[in-house]
Amino acid sequence: MDLIFSEAQEILRKMARDFLATECPKTLVRELQDSEKGYSPELWKKMAELGWMGLVIPEEYEGMGYTFQDLTVLLEETGRNILPGPLVCTVMSTFPILDVGTEEQKKEFLPKIAAGELILTTALIEAAGTFDASGIAAKATPKGDDFTINGTKLFVEMAHVADYCICAARTKDGASPEEGISLFIVDTKAPGIHCEVIPTIAMDKLCELRFENVTVPKKNTLGELHKGWPVVEKLLEKGAIAKCAESIGGMQAAVEMTIAYSKERVQYGRPIGAFQALQHMMADIWSSMETSRYLVYEAAWMESEGLPCTKEVSMAKAYANEAYKYVTKWAIRLHGGIGTSRDHDIPLYYLQAKAADTAFGGTDFHRELVAQQIGLI
Repeated sequence: MDLIFSEAQEILRKMARDFLATECPKTLVRELQDSEKGYSPELWKKMAELGWMGLVIPEEYEGMGYTFQDLTVLLEETGRNILPGPLVCTVMSTFPILDVGTEEQKKEFLPKIAAGELILTTALIEAAGTFDASGIAAKATPKGDDFTINGTKLFVEMAHVADYCICAARTKDGASPEEGISLFIVDTKAPGIHCEVIPTIAMDKLCELRFENVTVPKKNTLGELHKGWPVVEKLLEKGAIAKCAESIGGMQAAVEMTIAYSKERVQYGRPIGAFQALQHMMADIWSSMETSRYLVYEAAWMESEGLPCTKEVSMAKAYANEAYKYVTKWAIRLHGGIGTSRDHDIPLYYLQAKAADTAFGGTDFHRELVAQQIGLI
């Protein structure tokens, strides 16, 4: 594994960083977090013109044909800048279509996603709050040439502005919770769907989606009927890496701001960065950031190469979850009182760290997966 970015990845990273610094300053970040939509359609269009939504979509479907590791580079920059909006949920929802979609589904959805004409999201979590198959209780019942879905999905990212969602529902009872789960591409504006935005600490527009006798055509079944759980597992793996990529970008920004502030803030006649205790603390948060980076990019590389990486993904997610919270907590403390003001940028990253913890599986969930992979369970 080579952790040195290729020339193309360096160009992608610099382009993304420069674009976001110009087009999405922190004033806009705050405006979008407070807005009803939670994203800027104008900015979304500019991102589509750069090819971000179609980055991993093959060229034959009008995408860029980049790798998952390239996507990780891009998402690190969006996390560094804090980009509100449906980029991650749209790109992550693309993978099941790429992996198990029919040729008709690919031709129908992928070019429109790449062009920024469609926003997608995934509807997985329910009242049980778990990321395993036992938590899927929503039912999809065959009815003529359609399916009827009933159930409630929670924490569905940007569902209030999404055009379609990838919904996991139970189509039959199996011998194990993993059996009998199917995936559907559901029009979020279909009759019977009720969407409500849930207030969250990071104002990241997570929604409750209620399905009441929602009709979905059989042609919108994604992959093999009753055998959708392996697709969900792969989606959760990719989503966990994506969130980790955003987290290491956020850590980088928080650490850089803290080090810069420590050189400028004078106390007792010296910059606070001159005090050994604070130097050691900043060395610790830098080490946490860099350790997270190595874990995340190892998992992203293995994912790009098609190698089994369940353990590596969960190691990265469990570690990065805690590291991001640790880094931003100390970044606030080292900034002092100003670090608690919403007018300062540091609290924005602290709130992002809290939100990233639970996305695509919290720390305990991923620690359990690591324990399974090393033979303890």
